[in-house]
Amino acid sequence: MKRIFLIAFAVMTFGLANAQQTRFGIKGGLNVTSFSGGNYDDAKSLVGFQLGGFAEIKIIERLAIQPEVLFSTQGAQLEDSFGDFDTKLNYINIPVLAKFYITKQFTVEAGPQLGFLVSAKTEGDDVKDSFKSVDTGFNFGAGYNFTDNVSVNLRYTVGLSNIADYDADDVDEYFDSPKNSVLALTLGYKF
Repeated sequence: MKRIFLIAFAVMTFGLANAQQTRFGIKGGLNVTSFSGGNYDDAKSLVGFQLGGFAEIKIIERLAIQPEVLFSTQGAQLEDSFGDFDTKLNYINIPVLAKFYITKQFTVEAGPQLGFLVSAKTEGDDVKDSFKSVDTGFNFGAGYNFTDNVSVNLRYTVGLSNIADYDADDVDEYFDSPKNSVLALTLGYKF
């Protein structure tokens, strides 16, 4: 995973040095989140939000690198013998995406993401010690540019790492561990 982030950083640095055009923007929108993994198939979705900024660095006419910094509310509704309860996690996420312009209006994107846990609560109680402080994921998405400045984006983030504060000893434990799953619909504005 470190290699992926080093490659993404190198591409971004190269892009900044040789970019034809760099634009900055803000974005925000709706998250539908849950946990995925073998023991969490019954987890129900929570609705949250994300808000942040981005830079779109054009490498060539149809390809851009888009690093972002986002505050994201995530989590899931879980169930135990006492009933349903919400586990809400807040992250600062840093995705770095390769963005391809199929047409001037329609784009597709993909890339890795690193997330830092800010807070974790279950029914109002602090449970941050029960979760790992760093999360990794991979993003797939598509976007539509209404104008040169205004766009809408639909993105799915697949969690790659165990977010619970225990180490998976084998492959089965890894697949049964909770991972973030996020579907996001955002509106962006480029300056």
